[in-house]
Amino acid sequence: MATAHLEALNARHASIDGQIAAEMTRPKPDTVRLGQLKRQKLKLKEEMTRQLSA
Repeated sequence: MATAHLEALNARHASIDGQIAAEMTRPKPDTVRLGQLKRQKLKLKEEMTRQLSA
């Protein structure tokens, strides 16, 4: 169960990373959107760390 949850978190983390990269390639990246994505990515990373240490 924990492994499946960790894999799902990792997949979501990678997806957000792709969204950040796509936003950065735009001529004028939306800084608000980038901030939101980066906060989501950080929350996911923190959750993954908690899962690994549990």
